[in-house]
Amino acid sequence: MNTNEKFMTRNKRILSLFTTVIGLLCVPLIAMQFTKEVNWTFSDFFIMGILLSGTALAIELVIRNIKTMKARLILCAFVVFILVIIWAELAVGIFGTPFAGN
Repeated sequence: MNTNEKFMTRNKRILSLFTTVIGLLCVPLIAMQFTKEVNWTFSDFFIMGILLSGTALAIELVIRNIKTMKARLILCAFVVFILVIIWAELAVGIFGTPFAGN
């Protein structure tokens, strides 16, 4: 694979990661149109956008820099685990930190 092909593959992967981020952010936006139980503010979308974008970038860095598939899977799973823990803390305050409003 030459340099140009690697560059195009990386760009497609980054584009697909950020397309996924936008798609995930559209889920609560669409849900807000049909139910009052989903009530996100601009700050909710902003914070979740930062979390999802950071996760996408971390996964991209893992894919680029780690050579073995086993190590990639373990590190990507760890990145997603950290996202879920932060998300749960911000949503319901499972640890009781000040970030959750407790």
